[in-house]
Amino acid sequence: MEQELLIEGDVQVLGDSSSSNTLDTPQVGMYFSSEEEVRAFYKSYAQGLGFGISKLGSKKGDDGQIKYFSFGCSKNGKTVPKVKNSFYPRACSKTDCKAKINITVHNDELCVITSIQLEHNYALSPRKSRHFRCNKVLDSQTKRKLELNDQAGITLSKSFQSFVVEAGGYENLSFDERKCINYVAEARRLRLGNGDAEALNNYFCRMQSRNSNFFYVIDVDEDSRIRNIFWADARCRAACDSFSDVVTFDTTYLTNSYDMPFAPFVGVNHHGESIFLGCGLISKEDSETFIWLFKSWLACMRGRAPRAIITDQCKAMEIAILEVFPDSHHRLCLWHIMKKLPAKFSSHANYKLIKRNLKNIVYNSLTSTECDSNWKKFIKEFNLEKNDWLNSLYEIHHKWMSVYVKDKFWAGMSTSQRSESMNTFFDDYVHSKTTLKQFVEQYDNALKSKIEKEDNSDFASFNSIIPVISGNPIEKQFQSVYTNKIFKLFQNELRGLMFCNTSFVKEEGSTLFFEVMETVYGKDGTTPKEISFWVQYSELQCQMKCLCRLFEFRGIVCRHLMSVLVKRKVTTVPEHYILERWRKDIKRGYQGITNIYDDSCQHAEERRRYNNLQPLLQEVGQLGSKNDERCFVLIGILKEAKKRFMDTNIGDSLDGDHDSNIIHEESRNESKKFHSPLKVRSRGHPPMKRKQSKLEQIEKRAKPKSRKKGSTIDRKQDELSNIEQIDKFSESQRLFRLDKELLVPNDIIQTMERTRSFEKPIDLLQMHADLFKEGESAKMNFEINDYPGYGDEVFHKGKS
Repeated sequence: MEQELLIEGDVQVLGDSSSSNTLDTPQVGMYFSSEEEVRAFYKSYAQGLGFGISKLGSKKGDDGQIKYFSFGCSKNGKTVPKVKNSFYPRACSKTDCKAKINITVHNDELCVITSIQLEHNYALSPRKSRHFRCNKVLDSQTKRKLELNDQAGITLSKSFQSFVVEAGGYENLSFDERKCINYVAEARRLRLGNGDAEALNNYFCRMQSRNSNFFYVIDVDEDSRIRNIFWADARCRAACDSFSDVVTFDTTYLTNSYDMPFAPFVGVNHHGESIFLGCGLISKEDSETFIWLFKSWLACMRGRAPRAIITDQCKAMEIAILEVFPDSHHRLCLWHIMKKLPAKFSSHANYKLIKRNLKNIVYNSLTSTECDSNWKKFIKEFNLEKNDWLNSLYEIHHKWMSVYVKDKFWAGMSTSQRSESMNTFFDDYVHSKTTLKQFVEQYDNALKSKIEKEDNSDFASFNSIIPVISGNPIEKQFQSVYTNKIFKLFQNELRGLMFCNTSFVKEEGSTLFFEVMETVYGKDGTTPKEISFWVQYSELQCQMKCLCRLFEFRGIVCRHLMSVLVKRKVTTVPEHYILERWRKDIKRGYQGITNIYDDSCQHAEERRRYNNLQPLLQEVGQLGSKNDERCFVLIGILKEAKKRFMDTNIGDSLDGDHDSNIIHEESRNESKKFHSPLKVRSRGHPPMKRKQSKLEQIEKRAKPKSRKKGSTIDRKQDELSNIEQIDKFSESQRLFRLDKELLVPNDIIQTMERTRSFEKPIDLLQMHADLFKEGESAKMNFEINDYPGYGDEVFHKGKS
């Protein structure tokens, strides 16, 4: 008995499936050449009718060959609930449907349908057939895009949405987002390894095989579970020869699903930009862990300790630095300290005055005597003698106040925000849910981007020159040797000369003393303030020294020294005032190490052939989507081409890839086994990337969400754009249909990629492209025999 139910325009058939007149119904006695052909036939029938299929079983003969198998409805059988709590049962899709076909395999390998059962015990819906698991298929082009986007750091949701837009809707896709998620997870597993620990170890071994100077250390516990990791590539190690004099270290950034703080060692390159000098992932923030990490970095850099290091206010770090870097100047991050002001004094009645006075002491004190005097007045004025936080800060004032540390070289850094800027840079690649296996891959992508940015800066300094603003010979001297970005900083000092008035004070032996009066204006250009800077100048010894200590602190000659040089009519700065680390005319060893992140050895030839074929295929696809006639003709061409390629097995097999996989698997098995780290919560870190004070959280919540209101012109443009989209809809549908057939050339490509004779098939497709351009679609009946030489040489070629 046949029944029909009409639900929302979708005909659902219950009972005998033979009611369909448009589908090839399975019949007893039908012959097929292989099991795959049977599957394809039954799947097409099931998809048109509205049910899913699965293989129910098979039997083998005495010779080990399959003699019998059957395909049936995916709802065959019953589900036995495994949940103990019957109050919360899981959904079940099984209905014990008996629909199936039985197939017998003859000795000549022909498959014959011997019995059929077409009736289903549930309602069928052709519109919903795409949701069955058997109908969710990823084609080769989609797989390639997913893998490339995943390696580039593009989120899977964005990749999937691009497929939806390209297809013109979800209903036109042969897969769903879950299928993409599963494929990407499997691709990562094959590419990186099963677990995070295995992926990390494989990555380190692979990097060390590319360059023997790659350095890594893994700290494990008694159960061989990863606790701490440190690594630095060959470029980082070479860069330390030039830029390890000043290093910042910060651990307030969480980058992975284990909540292991990311601990980068960051320096400053010749452009004044951040440069990576190694990094670690740590499980704890105690002195023992930091000692292990600092010793690992010291061993990596061949015992070369930094001259100066900047960290946040952490006692454990201080203990570790005293033990591992006893001769290094340790400075606390000024930004971290000043950031605590709202939390410490926001409830105070004179909070704004306290904040203003404290900042004035910290930033504007020129001498230690002046700083001490102003500090005592400040404490007394606001009755803060018993404030424990301020008292503790004053005890270590030599580690964070600018006036006490500016006589040492810090490359212009007063805070550890170099590390934080590097962390912000990594935001584009990793997040708090990133696994370790994803992190090591995205780390490569991030470092590639960083190298490219430095190359761009090198090219800018090589290819262009910033014009001088004064014509002073000293400015021209710095222009010829300094990088553009550093030269800009020097020009800022030259601009300040207009506010400086220099006068000679006295002479002691060979040393001359000058007073430079600088006029400093407020933010509104009013309330000028006169500040006196003393400058010592020794022409005999070629030595200069200014009270501001800008050269000692940043390595750039200050405006006060320039004012004295101008007054003394000096035209050339001594060579020791031109720091080598800022020069652009020096070739540094690390700059030649650029290919350590690229996997250039794997599939290079295959990638080259694919890149040669893909532009032509895209051009043919665009031409074929112009109208339905062209689309139909090109689909026929591509199907025939695919059939001929598949039948003749052109090119090499995948043996080469298989061998490489075996070698890679053997290298995995030979390496030492580690276990993934336990999820930890770093000391004092909330579950967010950056620590935020209460005031910052309140301010963030208080900020209104801005809404962009489009203008009338914008709305009209949107309406016109919508009309254009409607006009192009039919063409886009043809393009998507054709794109599905263009997956056939991808199969052709995969075959042609493995043979060296791919020029003639390109010529063949180019001929069709030319016919499209001439509008001669009638001449495009695809017969390989019409092209002499192709059938024998390409389409019927054996393994090369």
